[in-house]
Amino acid sequence: MLITSIVIFAAAAVMGLIVITALLKDKPTPKPAVFAHGALAAVALVLVIIFAINNPGHSPIPSIVLFVIAAIGGFVLFARDMSKKPGPKVLAVIHALAAVVGFLILLAFAFA
Repeated sequence: MLITSIVIFAAAAVMGLIVITALLKDKPTPKPAVFAHGALAAVALVLVIIFAINNPGHSPIPSIVLFVIAAIGGFVLFARDMSKKPGPKVLAVIHALAAVVGFLILLAFAFA
């Protein structure tokens, strides 16, 4: 389950790269990438949370916390995007950094 979530998070990251590139270049975000990014990241986060519930003594809590922080930022960015307002670039960068660090911690946890 943990490896599956890592693979799904990696796919979400690719979609996120497409979205943040458009956002930082002040171009419209490609909606298929926006929706795929959010859906993939949500599924992967749920899988990691299920893993943590099933393994309470050995779970990647720091990674989950960072992914939840990234998700909150992602919800704000998504809401602004859907209302045709540009997302704050600073929030997009913080969102990406939180997700990348969470992903690296998850990788270290899974393969340590």
